[in-house]
Amino acid sequence: MTDSRINLVVVFGGQSAEHDVSCTTAAHVLRAADPAKYRITPIGISRDGQWAVATGAQQLLARGPEALPGKLVAAGEAIAPTAAVSPAAPFDPGATVTVVVPLLHGPLGEDGTVQGLLELADVAYVGSGVLGSALAMDKAMAKQVAAGNDIPQARYVALRAHEVMPSTPAALAEQLGLPVFVKPANMGSSVGVSKAKTVEALRDAIELALTYDEWVIVEEAIRGREIEVAVLGNLEPRASVPGEIVPGAEFYDYADKYLDDGSQAEIPARLTPTQTDEVQRLALQAFKVLRGEGLARVDFFLEEDGRGFLFNEMNTMPGFTPISMYPKLWIASGLSYRDLIDELVRLAIERHTRRRRNTTL
Repeated sequence: MTDSRINLVVVFGGQSAEHDVSCTTAAHVLRAADPAKYRITPIGISRDGQWAVATGAQQLLARGPEALPGKLVAAGEAIAPTAAVSPAAPFDPGATVTVVVPLLHGPLGEDGTVQGLLELADVAYVGSGVLGSALAMDKAMAKQVAAGNDIPQARYVALRAHEVMPSTPAALAEQLGLPVFVKPANMGSSVGVSKAKTVEALRDAIELALTYDEWVIVEEAIRGREIEVAVLGNLEPRASVPGEIVPGAEFYDYADKYLDDGSQAEIPARLTPTQTDEVQRLALQAFKVLRGEGLARVDFFLEEDGRGFLFNEMNTMPGFTPISMYPKLWIASGLSYRDLIDELVRLAIERHTRRRRNTTL
């Protein structure tokens, strides 16, 4: 008999510094996806770029979702990337639809590279397309696009490695004031992010950021609240209730997000109805101008006695760990974790069908 379930191909791991985050995210998605609706195949990408059917995770999943560990291992039976995302192989060719869920964070995964492969394979996939993924991943370009569309944001300077001179830290401190935040332009999960309070610390922070990317962003430190909004949809996206992050550390860093759980999430955020409407409007505007599709988490700072909401960044593949904000925000908005996965799959199919109508064969 033909298996009428959707082939759900969950791709995880990857070559970025966020490999472990992806492996954790994938474990929770596999555990929550409805086996009555999906024929699930986990595909792991090792740190050195080898694609493989994650046979270990597949065998555990066959015993039941509760058998899965908290973090998957991106290893198993080696397979070519094109075969891994093919609508037919290595899956049952009689199945109706294949949808790829690229649970990849950071460069070589969330930045349009894998999305390009999926476009060439002509397969439906969850999340933004090539341009939207690349724009949001490159914080320098995202800030340029946001500025061009009158979305308020903090003052910043973007630099390429060869532009950093011995005098650069002092000049940036004079231009932006201290403290400042220093970030790799193409990275997520707060990897490589530092808060610099002195010129010497700024010099070290730039050096650290440049180990992750050749572009670095230095931006003024905002004294304000951290507000996040989850966006879901394609042509008519909708915004969740806003949430607020109260960091457990000096700022919302990698350990706070994924290891210590020291931060606190207030959902919904303590905002007035007017403030809620405004941040949701800005989140949807950022999603649209940055070519978001499917899902994204849009982050803001709130200067209550100053400039109001300031756009920080947009994440096109936010984490789905138990302490991640994206699913929490939708759960608070009335959409369960499992229903959220179903909606993302539906949106992937809708987008793929629509784009095929605009393709000349």
